[in-house]
Amino acid sequence: MSHVRTGAERLANDPDLLRGGRIGLVTNPTGVLPDLTPTAAALQAAGVPLAALFGPEHGIRGTAQAGFGEDTGRDPATGLPVLDTYGRSGDALDAVVAASGVDTLVFDIADVGTRFYTFVWTMHDLMASAARLGLRFAVLDRPNPLGGTRAEGPALEPSCASFVGRAPLPVRHGLTLGELALLFNESIGADLTVVVMEGWRRSMRFADTGLPWIMPSVNMPTPDTALVYPGTGLVEGTSASEGRGTTRPFELIGAPWLDGGFAAGLNGLGLPGVRFRDTWYTPAFHKHAGAAVRGVQVHVHDAEAFQPVLTGVSILHLLRSRWPEQFAWTTADPAGTGVEGGRHFIDLLWGSPSLRERTDAGDDPRDLCPSPCHPEAWLYGGKLLYP
Repeated sequence: MSHVRTGAERLANDPDLLRGGRIGLVTNPTGVLPDLTPTAAALQAAGVPLAALFGPEHGIRGTAQAGFGEDTGRDPATGLPVLDTYGRSGDALDAVVAASGVDTLVFDIADVGTRFYTFVWTMHDLMASAARLGLRFAVLDRPNPLGGTRAEGPALEPSCASFVGRAPLPVRHGLTLGELALLFNESIGADLTVVVMEGWRRSMRFADTGLPWIMPSVNMPTPDTALVYPGTGLVEGTSASEGRGTTRPFELIGAPWLDGGFAAGLNGLGLPGVRFRDTWYTPAFHKHAGAAVRGVQVHVHDAEAFQPVLTGVSILHLLRSRWPEQFAWTTADPAGTGVEGGRHFIDLLWGSPSLRERTDAGDDPRDLCPSPCHPEAWLYGGKLLYP
């Protein structure tokens, strides 16, 4: 089977695609070539002058849980110093980048196509740091695993900007990281290069790319997880379990106080492309760890018809309306730490207070979900790179 040629594969085979100087590679376990050779090793073998590695949330090796990076040190495979960017921005991030002595930052991390997945914002913040420090910035583009023909959900409002959203993207944005970089650069003004893919089309699902799926983070085990995440990721902002601590995170949703009416109620909504199976599970960690949890497993039977954001909003509405005494909105991130002055985490995930306020008022919030559209319908800058 032929495969999409990622930006990393193209650069490893043609180092002249990138101008010289000391290179800092921003990467994690997803930074591999189709034969599973790590991008760092492939670039070293090609003679690219790598000088440092930079890790995002979960770290270079992907061992850290949500809300954490990994320790700094030296990578045993390449001998390069490893620097942690997670939790740093502005002057603090500039100090880390400047201390590395690199001339160019190169970003090679797979995204999952959802605004509140933090790798997008690691790229954004490092682009801004590169612009302030006078460094070059390059993105080695990779597929959006959700495809590139559909956007869903509202755009982020400036009042809800955070590290799970810094710019007004829809929840499901429909862009590649290279396209996002071009969009962000309208306001950042970095010296930007995008090493584009060859063979990727917007209509492709991940299975069509011929590329191996590498877990982008510890709770994103499969492409099925990525497909439901734009909707079920919203459950992170509540007292219900989003399935962390199980082998099917974001596909299992539940709480100790639910009953079989949860699955029946969701199935009764007739949501497109999805059914819900009544189930029990016991999370090994995170919310309700060690407790028997009643809930549902989300089964997508038609990925083209499925609307994950509408599905997630419907789940929250049913939880809040049927179990108002037990349901609660949280003000903590997945690591259990306070979020930016105690703001409701759901507001940061959704991008405004509207979902929480409408749900609390007893209104049906599903009309907050605009009809799915092509990304070109919301794109306010940059450009689309692929047909």
